[in-house]
Amino acid sequence: MKTRPFAAALLVGCAAILGSCGSNPQEPVEQQPPDATLGLSVENARLILPAVAGNPGVVYLDIVNNSETNYAMRRADIEGAGRTEIHGSMAMAGGAMAMSETGQPTVMAGDTFTFEPGGYHLMAFDLSPELQAGGETEVTLTVNGGDKFSFPVPIRSAGDDR
Repeated sequence: MKTRPFAAALLVGCAAILGSCGSNPQEPVEQQPPDATLGLSVENARLILPAVAGNPGVVYLDIVNNSETNYAMRRADIEGAGRTEIHGSMAMAGGAMAMSETGQPTVMAGDTFTFEPGGYHLMAFDLSPELQAGGETEVTLTVNGGDKFSFPVPIRSAGDDR
């Protein structure tokens, strides 16, 4: 299985390249305390509601891996969303951007993995009308081995900074 390290390195490299596209500076957001068992923490998490009701929302965040273990993000669940998908944006021929569900991005030991505009992000489908700007919801990430990590996420309207 020599392709695993290559695939993980490729995913991290693509995220770094794409991460420079379309990002806006953010106000500092308090870091979530690290998960005691996994060594993961979250910074800059936010759910951006869609401009048009019925469209999907999006979650951006930074996952900090304070451990000596690499973690593949196998699944994401957002409270108040009927379905959540891990998506990536990729530059296509002619410079157009395409977005699609992707594999399992890996947060390398001692590193930070960023879900941001123009790169990896969480798509939130079938949003509950109870999710309102200024509120908060919870995201649960499932990593390799089935371990779960949950954290609160502030909700922003479509017109707020991404």
